[in-house]
Amino acid sequence: MMNVTPQPHWLARSIGSAALTPALLVCLVGITLWSLSRSSPVVGASQASVILLTLAAVAAGCAALAWVRPQRAGLSPPHVMLSLGFGGMLLGLLYDLLNAGPARLDNLCAQTTGLAFWESLELHIEFLPGMHLGMLAGGLLAIPSLRLLRPHCGRYLCSLFAQNLMCSGWMLIGMTLGAVWLSRWQLAAGTSTLPGMLGGMFVGMTWGMVISVALYRAFFAWLNRA
Repeated sequence: MMNVTPQPHWLARSIGSAALTPALLVCLVGITLWSLSRSSPVVGASQASVILLTLAAVAAGCAALAWVRPQRAGLSPPHVMLSLGFGGMLLGLLYDLLNAGPARLDNLCAQTTGLAFWESLELHIEFLPGMHLGMLAGGLLAIPSLRLLRPHCGRYLCSLFAQNLMCSGWMLIGMTLGAVWLSRWQLAAGTSTLPGMLGGMFVGMTWGMVISVALYRAFFAWLNRA
């Protein structure tokens, strides 16, 4: 009779976390944008469509990240970094809202639609310092977190740090491009709102991580072949 070795409980929990964490990120984004939409002067179907578009794009980005960087069980290092970056970003957004208020930040949408990329980035950092610093701090926190979750990662700290900086840079670029793109799209539709701009930041951050991971995995694959 064949003996079947039971799977350890931690493995089942890891597999569950791989599916639960992206779903939790999408829910947090939805709750944040819905809460901000209540303070916006533009309401109705336009707001709902922007929120749904954002949630679909973030979910698609999480799925693309799982495809680009597959993980048999548990969270891959990019998912850990993205999760902590989202957490820091949300905490920083709360700080910005408490200090500036929704009304002042709502004006940021219209101001950035006609600006170039670097001008938009400077304006976003000026008006949303907590959001950007929180994202960067959360991303850096992934390095000690990975050492706790995966002790063998300690041998690759230099590589992890370099990849972390690369991912943080791409997420920062994605945040700005996503915010500017969605703000311009909303302005053309006559519905420029704060939730839309922030939704673009969440989408851009997620896909910035996907692009970054795809690039460095392609580089290492080329290096191995060479």
